[in-house]
Amino acid sequence: MTDISLPYFSARPVDDDPGPGIVVIHEGNGISPQLLRFCQRLAHEGYAAIAPDLFFRTGGTEAGEVVSLMGSLTPEQTRADIDEAIVHLRRKGASAVGVIGFCMGGLLAYRTAVGSSLCDAAVSFYGARIATELGEPRCPTLLLFGGRDEYISAADIASVATHHADTVVYPEAQHGFMRDGSGSYDEEAATDGWRRTLDFFAAHLAGPASAGGE
Repeated sequence: MTDISLPYFSARPVDDDPGPGIVVIHEGNGISPQLLRFCQRLAHEGYAAIAPDLFFRTGGTEAGEVVSLMGSLTPEQTRADIDEAIVHLRRKGASAVGVIGFCMGGLLAYRTAVGSSLCDAAVSFYGARIATELGEPRCPTLLLFGGRDEYISAADIASVATHHADTVVYPEAQHGFMRDGSGSYDEEAATDGWRRTLDFFAAHLAGPASAGGE
């Protein structure tokens, strides 16, 4: 079987001027309509955004059960794929590159911040198992959690917050609070999380000023 290059969804500003880029890392359910909308929102704010399909070696999103697809990944492969996505944005002219991820992608964004020298800033939403891999990020890193997350314990979130004092916790939000169109979506937490994300990347990627809110 012939190997293929890393596939990804891309959304870029209309003017396409060289500027900052962001790698968007998907959840365990793979590339979703919500994730693509998130990329489009970033592009609207002036960022070149790409979302690599990390499941492409096993047939891509929906090629199998979520647990099986997640189990097919290795830290070495995901690190290499995310670094490749960062390099791709730089080759396209990105002046700086950040990463952002959700759930599984949140953990991978944190791993990238800790282990990669290519990332300029990282944002992680409800990253599972970060508490078991606490380290010292090489770049500015923002971590956000829901206080009522059914997959990440309060003890683990507290452990992360102790290690990273600027961790943001939304007390009433559940896991997936940024996932618009789902039962877990929390408008208040999502609006604030989006604002914080824009402010954070604007500060650390020398990107456009935050538009504030949704």
